[in-house]
Amino acid sequence: MADIRWEAPYCGEGNNCYRIGVDADGNSYIAVAGQEDRPLADSREALSALIRDIKAGKADHLLDPDR
Repeated sequence: MADIRWEAPYCGEGNNCYRIGVDADGNSYIAVAGQEDRPLADSREALSALIRDIKAGKADHLLDPDR
């Protein structure tokens, strides 16, 4: 596993907390806080776009089973 420098957790409403990290090669990672040993890896641009969309509410339909 790469040596990842993790940022402080970002916590939305409820108990959903995520962390973003970067390794020495510039690769970006995102993980559920407390589960940093199983991160999702992608480019910084892709992860930034994902986070912006989540914050904008574009993924809310994934949390609502009636949609």
